[in-house]
Amino acid sequence: MPRPTAAQLAYGSCTVIFSTLAMLLLSQTSSSLGIVLIALSALALGLLVAMTVPLPKPAPAAAVVRERVPAQRETASVSAASASSTPEPVREPAGP
Repeated sequence: MPRPTAAQLAYGSCTVIFSTLAMLLLSQTSSSLGIVLIALSALALGLLVAMTVPLPKPAPAAAVVRERVPAQRETASVSAASASSTPEPVREPAGP
C-alpha cells in the first residue's frame, strides 16, 4: 500500500476537524454516545476524502524514453532517386 501524500493528509485532517466541529455545533448534543457517533462519522468522512484526493499520475514510459533520446534531425544526404535529377541553381541576393 503506497504512503499517503501530504495533500491527502492535509485534506483528511481538515475534513475531520471541520466536520466534527460542524456536526457538534449543529446537533447540539451533550451525550457521550452522540459525541462518539459524530467523531466516528467525521473520521470516516476524513478517510473517504483523503483516499479520493487525486494522486499525481506517473509519466508513461514512452514519454520518459522520448525525453532522453535526442530528436532525429533531417540530414542533407542525397538519396539515390534525387541524385539522378539535376539540381536547381541557388539564387542568393546580391550584396549592398
